[in-house]
Amino acid sequence: PRSDCIEAEQQCLSDSICNGTYRVLESCALTKSRLLPLDQEGRVRCLSAELDLGNSSLLRCRCHRRMKRQEHCLRVFWTVHSSMTDGYFNLETSPYENPANEEHWKTDYNKLAALVSGKDCSQLAGDATNPCLKATHVCNLSKKCVRLRTEYASICTKGAGSEDTCDRRKCHRGLRNFFEKVPEDFTKRILFCPCQDEVCGERRRKTIVPDCSFQYNTKPNCLWLLDSCLEDHICKSRLADFQQNCQPTDTSPDGCALQGHAACLRAYMGMIGTPMTPNYISNSSVEISLWCTCESSGNQKEKCDQILGMFESNKCL
Repeated sequence: PRSDCIEAEQQCLSDSICNGTYRVLESCALTKSRLLPLDQEGRVRCLSAELDLGNSSLLRCRCHRRMKRQEHCLRVFWTVHSSMTDGYFNLETSPYENPANEEHWKTDYNKLAALVSGKDCSQLAGDATNPCLKATHVCNLSKKCVRLRTEYASICTKGAGSEDTCDRRKCHRGLRNFFEKVPEDFTKRILFCPCQDEVCGERRRKTIVPDCSFQYNTKPNCLWLLDSCLEDHICKSRLADFQQNCQPTDTSPDGCALQGHAACLRAYMGMIGTPMTPNYISNSSVEISLWCTCESSGNQKEKCDQILGMFESNKCL
């Protein structure tokens, strides 16, 4: 099995040749993160350092969405793969291990749902017509689910609606915490509950407290959103994962190039709580978008439309 990148880094640093190569790559990654242009000689030095790693476990290492020290792991991954992001947002390879290895996070949601259905509580009347409400009640039966949901809701609603007082960064961290630490059985049902009416749709749209996590007073340009994403190891990694797992195609029955609709939904959930947080655009549809615009993108309009199109008109999603 592939090692995680923190282990691989430790192995590399204990070997003098690998250590030297890795230090070169660190300085290449640092130059790129400061958006300084590399001259021809610098580019050649960085590329050959990447090639020198050859069969090193560093080149094959991956990270997990639910691991401790995830940011450290991702920083190592992008240090050894910095040539993949050459000034373009097509990141190609996800730093995340295949989620099949995360199966032990499953919880018996259906058992809990049966508990909720069996309860004769007046507050549960109406659950049948509002699956989003039922998903919330089931979450309330799990200590971890209700604790982390309450946590992000209270951070994200503090001063929501007024740009000055909503701490977007903290709100995003709380959302990521919820989606990373609570078993998917709960998070998927809360986020993707099927709605027949607008009351349910509104509840679904407000799952992520959009006033704080999603909307700014004015819509920024999508290229600005992309830039702030690429400067952040977690956002860049989630975007790479999204691009890999949500590639649309006409030839596959579920519209996904990798024929993995579930993997695409998981990658979509990973984008929530990053600078490129997506959300439903209204109470009455399941269409989603980023909170950004491509007006006044000048000669980068095509690239901007592409970024927006990954979310707005993606058959795989």
